[in-house]
Amino acid sequence: MAKVCPITGKRPMAGNKVSHANNKTRRRWEPNLQWKRIWVPSEKKFVRMRVSARGLRTINKLGVEAALLQAKG
Repeated sequence: MAKVCPITGKRPMAGNKVSHANNKTRRRWEPNLQWKRIWVPSEKKFVRMRVSARGLRTINKLGVEAALLQAKG
């Protein structure tokens, strides 16, 4: 499964790890994704989602259905 948040669209970033001697090696920064059980009122059941910490804040503020609609555009 891709490491992408369905709410915010956050995905891994690439860059360099730079040592004190200024040697550069490639690395990835992963988004802070967590598996969460989120209650969906319209379906009356829990749904497991791998969502970022920022995505959780958005869900808490808007609700899961509104957050997903906003993410779809």
